[in-house]
Amino acid sequence: MGINEDDYLLLSGIQHFAFCRRQWALIHIEQKWEENLRTVEGNIMHDRAHDDKLSEKRGGVITTRGMAIKSAALGLSGACDVVEFHEDPNGVELFGRKGKYLPIPVEYKRGHSKLTDADRLQLCAQAICLEEMLVCRIEYGYLFYGETKRREEVFFTDELRDSVQKMITEMHAYFDRRYTPKVKTGSFCRACSLNEICMPKLCGSKTVASYIKGRLEETT
Repeated sequence: MGINEDDYLLLSGIQHFAFCRRQWALIHIEQKWEENLRTVEGNIMHDRAHDDKLSEKRGGVITTRGMAIKSAALGLSGACDVVEFHEDPNGVELFGRKGKYLPIPVEYKRGHSKLTDADRLQLCAQAICLEEMLVCRIEYGYLFYGETKRREEVFFTDELRDSVQKMITEMHAYFDRRYTPKVKTGSFCRACSLNEICMPKLCGSKTVASYIKGRLEETT
């Protein structure tokens, strides 16, 4: 893409975009955000995953928390909840460590496994960033769900990688235009932390910013 680093998008936005393009635009373009029980619980889980920024080694596995990652090819930056480096002769060398290791990203989520690929897309994007940074190939990673206390293995297939690329391209196109799309409402809107300020029916083709500006002008 050849994207300037100042224009990198947040990797965490992939999940928002996959869930609802309008939600993503409200958060990442219009800078709107509201907390609800789901977001608070999710933040607590991520804080626990990031509470120790130091690496630790047990057996043949190095565990690193809150590792900063980025991709020039995707124009993304962010952080991994956890990256496990498994000792393997086919892996990569790590600075200050003996031997070679295969990186395995692990993303922590509240709730349970979903039918949609939103979480898998985010994890796959993390893997692509790690591959670019470490010059390696990562075949799989894990999603850990707080409700079930289980890991779900995710294989980074060509199809999933292609979906990530297409989604990132669409995200950059929206961001460059500062475009907040309209969406179809549904039962999923009730779980959205932005439900009260989204107003998709009221806004029509307008952005939330323009809607609020119009209301202010009406009262002056």
